[in-house]
Amino acid sequence: MSERLSSLRTSFSGYLRYRGHEGQLTFLLHRITGLGTLLFLTIHILDTATVYYFPEMYDHAIVLYRNPIFMVGEILLFYSVIFHGVNGLRIAYVDLFKPENWTITKQRRAARITFALSIVLWLPAAFVMGRNLIAHL
Repeated sequence: MSERLSSLRTSFSGYLRYRGHEGQLTFLLHRITGLGTLLFLTIHILDTATVYYFPEMYDHAIVLYRNPIFMVGEILLFYSVIFHGVNGLRIAYVDLFKPENWTITKQRRAARITFALSIVLWLPAAFVMGRNLIAHL
């Protein structure tokens, strides 16, 4: 057990020390956004299951999710889904069709394009969701 924790500690400290610029940032964001989306889907499935078995608990959860903190989280969740998808498409495209593009200069450029495209796709929805958040307050 302590060997697993040592390995985990080594991996985590390696993530924090390595300074790989865009490559490290896209790697970490891809992992974080994937785990965040998985966490949301798990919670969403469990909440939806309570509709049939514990309707009062479901109603309480809906009231809780209308809290502004959760509404901001929803905006960030939407960015997570978009970034994870765009970055996943970038990785799949290079792996399947252009493996010769796995060079540092091309990947730095591709990472910047991924960030920019994710923000451009996210901004309209973030604007609408933010406007609803302000109207709710």
